Amino acid sequence: MSKLDPAVIETLVRGELKDPHAVLGKHDTKKGVVIRAWRPEATSVEVRVGGDLTAKLDQIHASGFFEGIVDRSVDDYQLEVTYPDGATFPIRDPYAFMPTLGELDLHLVGEGRHHRIWEKLGAHVRSEHGIKGVSFAVWAPNARGVRVVGSFNSWDGRLHPMRMMGSSGIWELFVPDIEAGARYKFEIVGADGRLVLKTDPLAFATENPPRNDCIVYESKHEWTDSDWMARRNALDHHNRPMAAYEVHLGSWRRSPEGDVLSYRDAGVQLAEYCREMGFTHVEFMPLAEHPFTGSWGYQVSNYFAPTARYGDPDDFKAMIDVLHHEGIGVLIDWVPAHFPKDDWALARFDGTPLYEHADPRKGEHPDWGTLIFNYGRNEVRNFLIANALYWIEELHVDGLRVDAVASMLYLDYSREEGDWVPNAFGGRENIEAIEFLKELSTVVGKECPGAITAAEESTSWPGVSRPVHTGGLGFDFKWNMGWMHDTLEYFTKDPVYRRFHHNQLTFSLWYAFSENFILPISHDEVVHGKGSLIGKMPGDRWQALANLRAFYAYMWAHPGKQLIFMGSEFAQSREWNHDQSLDWHLLDYEEHQGVQRLVRDLNDVYKSLPELWERDVDPDGFRWIDPNDADNNVLTFFRTGASGEHHLVCACNFSPVPRESYRMGLPRSGEYEEVLNSDAGLYGGTNHGNMGGVTAEPLPWHGLDHSAVVTLPPMGVVWFHI
Repeated sequence: MSKLDPAVIETLVRGELKDPHAVLGKHDTKKGVVIRAWRPEATSVEVRVGGDLTAKLDQIHASGFFEGIVDRSVDDYQLEVTYPDGATFPIRDPYAFMPTLGELDLHLVGEGRHHRIWEKLGAHVRSEHGIKGVSFAVWAPNARGVRVVGSFNSWDGRLHPMRMMGSSGIWELFVPDIEAGARYKFEIVGADGRLVLKTDPLAFATENPPRNDCIVYESKHEWTDSDWMARRNALDHHNRPMAAYEVHLGSWRRSPEGDVLSYRDAGVQLAEYCREMGFTHVEFMPLAEHPFTGSWGYQVSNYFAPTARYGDPDDFKAMIDVLHHEGIGVLIDWVPAHFPKDDWALARFDGTPLYEHADPRKGEHPDWGTLIFNYGRNEVRNFLIANALYWIEELHVDGLRVDAVASMLYLDYSREEGDWVPNAFGGRENIEAIEFLKELSTVVGKECPGAITAAEESTSWPGVSRPVHTGGLGFDFKWNMGWMHDTLEYFTKDPVYRRFHHNQLTFSLWYAFSENFILPISHDEVVHGKGSLIGKMPGDRWQALANLRAFYAYMWAHPGKQLIFMGSEFAQSREWNHDQSLDWHLLDYEEHQGVQRLVRDLNDVYKSLPELWERDVDPDGFRWIDPNDADNNVLTFFRTGASGEHHLVCACNFSPVPRESYRMGLPRSGEYEEVLNSDAGLYGGTNHGNMGGVTAEPLPWHGLDHSAVVTLPPMGVVWFHI
């Protein structure tokens, strides 16, 4: 009869024994080597070494607990397990293996100071003492018990209870003889006593939704973008051109049968298209795994797994590789603000609010029906920072656009009075989230030089893109939501009323250099009943198209980096639908070809002229010529490069009336080349222009020493360069 405390066996049977290795496996005793096995429903268990029977274990508990003394020393043994139907299975004993995590790993992970936790937690194919298998590890500090279940054990959680490593909160188990491709989850007996199947927060791959099993993944991809990565690490993006193309991968382009493209197919087509169109970057809407397609990826369930909708992680890496080979940078929308409530995902992961706040006034988002991360918890901050590094280091993305930063900064964001909890000083600022964002910026900047961080932040929070050591949040860029709102509002007005809204164009220059801005015309502007960009433009069809072309030419000349949503570049007519491809057939029509050709030329000219990007963050690189000609709907300004010798003059006429003899001040003498005209015939315009350029006269005008008489086309924008 076993001398084990029966209560210990009962705890194992309930799945709540925190150190099953202390009971199961091989143990030296005074009477010899004892081997104990836990095989529920088995009728017999034998120990074999090299195929030879060494001992037959006695069943000492009806649930399937077996024990016996072997008559000789055993190091590498197998269990031969027989079931009531006579079926017999040889297995290696998982409880014969030492922990795969060292003390230092446990210390750093347990304290929330291991920025590469993906190397330790999750599922990793490895060899232990020459035996290949998978090491599983998960953080669930308040769980009563954790078991790994999967395709390798018929999803029977009784078979593989895990051990908690000391007080770290980490549960670990090495399961021999399983390979990459196995499906798995964690079966958790929570602190609340509930038994729940949970996803692996560190899973590298998952099934295609709506299925949600995790997949043991071992990458075979060999990167071929080393030259790109070396160049990236040396870049200062503030003084480089950036024209980003925002893409929802599932609806950018589909197969003739209406199926979504794979990562590999989309990568080849996107790389070619962006190169032809002159975009410098692709910005993908979130591609981390998410259960609900209609969330567009903004409700993430598996932060370390590229969504399986388009292929596996190696397919994703192949897409990044081909984009890099075409010189296209890759940005990813990243969502550290909130996560969904799905019972199988992160919510109440160990039976307690582990990743989220317990208090719903801090832990639940009232608008999105999601949960908010607890940034005051070291392990949660570390999870998110490690995830940011994972996408940049392991998946080679070139930057993160951080979603919904405003919702993170304010405790009362979208909440009524009494529905939020003030900070320790009685204020509305979320101090813990602020510190998290600063830490994120600092770590990414140090560990991944050249990678971009951009904040989608819609308030007047100061210093979003200013260094942490000066009191800022440390982002490289901030989305200029104010510019986007004011400019689109202006362009929706009939030209006859625009003179009353002229300040909506000029106001942005009051703050244009307070942050490092990206000018975003994103998916949010063409969905939820807002219609397409072309649909916002007033007037008849010709005027609407001219308005759109003028808007783009003005946008590309304005200080700040450029971003537009897919389809906008060829005047997609209908509102975006995530379940359908863009209307590429519109390019059969000349008017849509013209808009597309203009965007391509804008990108090409923009990249070729440092005046448009070299001093984006320097107010000395911009000067108004005349910001006040509201009665004519005219706006003029110029941009200056770092040398101070070259200038790009932008003259905008946002009325349908051509200005044939319009005198305009110019920064210096010389011949000014007309390098772009949104009214050119090849774009669908009327060809009003300046015959290739103008010559400055020594006649002071608009406070400048030189000027010229120019033709401003109707509803058009002209760029002059000297």
